[in-house]
This record gives sequence, C-alpha cells and structure tokens, in this order.
Amino acid sequence: MSLHRTLSRLAALACLLPGLAWSSGAAAADTRGNVSLAGTWTLVAADVLHPDGSRSHDYGDAPKGLLLIDRRGHYSLQLYRTDRPRFADPSKAKATALEYRAAVMGSSTHYGTIAVEPGQHQLVFHIEGASFPNWEGQQQRRAYELHGDTLSYRVPPRPDGNVPVSVWRRIGD
Repeated sequence: MSLHRTLSRLAALACLLPGLAWSSGAAAADTRGNVSLAGTWTLVAADVLHPDGSRSHDYGDAPKGLLLIDRRGHYSLQLYRTDRPRFADPSKAKATALEYRAAVMGSSTHYGTIAVEPGQHQLVFHIEGASFPNWEGQQQRRAYELHGDTLSYRVPPRPDGNVPVSVWRRIGD
C-alpha cells in the first residue's frame, strides 16, 4: 500500500474517532434501553425510608436542588435544606462549630459522570468531586425509576439502615 493511501486512511480514521468518542462516552443514555437523562432537573423530594417502613424528609420540608446532565453523561448535583441557618458573622471563616455542622449536614453536592444501566434499573455515578470528600473517586450505584419526566432513585442504605430517596422532575433539555 502506498504511503499516500495509508496517510489518507489514517486521516479518515482521525476524523471518525471524535464522533465515536462522543457517542460512546460515559453517556447519560444507553442506546440498548433508549433511556436519556440529559437535561435540567429540579428536586421534588429528598426523603429517607426508615427500617420500620416509615418515611420522612431528609433535607427538611422544602428542600431545593438542581441536577444538570449533559448528553455525554457529565453531571452536577446539588441538594440543600432551605432552613439552614445563616452564619451570625458575615465571614465564612468565622462561623461556629454548630454553624459549620448545619451547613455541611444541610447540603450535598457532587459532580462527575453518570451512566444508565436500564436492564438493571441502575444509575452509576462516577464521582469526581464532592462536598463530602470521602466520595471523591468513588463509583456509586443507585436503583432508579423513570416515569416520563420524573426520576427517582434510592441511595444504598446508611449504616443505621435508613435509605435516602431523591425525586427529580425534568424542567428542560
């Protein structure tokens, strides 16, 4: 084969590779199950299921949250209690231990990539950064249900047996 033909084929392959990478990345869609989570989601509920079967609000009565997922599967997630107390001092560096505790326990944020395994009804979060540093670099699985534009998932049980449940509603593409 001539050098010219070899270089032409390599150039054609180089043009195809970015498209293949785009379609096969850690996507928010799995073409086998045709599930797409790409879009903007707002938090509907952040509850917790207790071992006795009861359910309560994990982030207060009116939590706020936003989940952004792009078409390649990159995500950013934020959950907040709306009743978090403001710090008495305007400087973030001068809060009390109780103020810091309320701020940390009243929020949960992380980002990375997400994949969908529709056959197993699993979301797989590949966490790159998180407000709780112990999660960074972890892969976390969540059992999920998707009904139209409503997504709900269960976090694996905590050591006390409680199971957090998040419910989101898609508000945009």
